[in-house]
Amino acid sequence: MDHISNEYLRNAVMTASPEQLHLMLYDGAIRFTRQGIEGVRQEKWDDAFRGFSRAQKIILEMTNALNYDVDRKLCTRMAGLYNFLYKKLVEASVQRDPQIGEEVLRLLEYQRETWMMLIDKLRQQGSGGEEEASSSQTDQPVAADGLSQGDDHKSYGTLSVQG
Repeated sequence: MDHISNEYLRNAVMTASPEQLHLMLYDGAIRFTRQGIEGVRQEKWDDAFRGFSRAQKIILEMTNALNYDVDRKLCTRMAGLYNFLYKKLVEASVQRDPQIGEEVLRLLEYQRETWMMLIDKLRQQGSGGEEEASSSQTDQPVAADGLSQGDDHKSYGTLSVQG
């Protein structure tokens, strides 16, 4: 059974768009943060450490995926957020404090919700909203805050969102 779920996950990752991959990273960070919080609450320190550590690794991956060549200001802001989340995850693990983990969880869930809204907006522009799509610049990358990046930028690394 474990082999089947691993194969399913591998196929999901291999066929996912960059937007979906970024969403999967948020989902993983949220899941592992919850595991860390539960580990602390149940005083299962190994589970808490493992959950928080895995969430930290995902946050580091998201930080490393930022493409400063496309939008330095946005990437700097996102890096600041990711660094804050990383430090808070370390703090939650070291201090064994579920409240700190809850703070991180709320921020991750908010970021995931924002990301989903952006994906939905791009889907609407790409399929149903032809008038809206023709009046906007759908062939240009859109950053995580929904702003178009201009003609000279054609990709945004793992954060690219193209209609």
